[in-house]
Amino acid sequence: MRVVSAHSQATWPRPPACLRASELDLPPVNARVAVAGRVILRQRPGTAKGVIFLTLEDETGVVNIIVWRHIYETFRRAVIAGRMLRVTGRMQRAHNVTHVLAEEIEDISHLLDQLLAEDTGRTMATDARTETCESRKSG
Repeated sequence: MRVVSAHSQATWPRPPACLRASELDLPPVNARVAVAGRVILRQRPGTAKGVIFLTLEDETGVVNIIVWRHIYETFRRAVIAGRMLRVTGRMQRAHNVTHVLAEEIEDISHLLDQLLAEDTGRTMATDARTETCESRKSG
């Protein structure tokens, strides 16, 4: 990722590249960004007039997402059922809290299965190395 001035919104990287949670302080307010992560919280407070709040988690932290009612109606299935989401939207900062105002929401839960398979492969390889080392010691 190239480094850009916080004030150079025109040169800010556009989706499909996703920002990590730890990089959300880099883009300027109202910059269009994409983030992805595992859904760890869905909130639909009765006082929020149809607004849904999502919290996504990636390997570097959490991302707060605001989903307005008309966006929710368009991407309802992903918002309700997605275990892992990719969200494209606009940056918002208020009172030291950063949010992404959702414009597009994509369910990428199928990638979780890939991650689990890759992790299982690493675990199996580690177990095999451990077994080999132990058999050499006892042999």
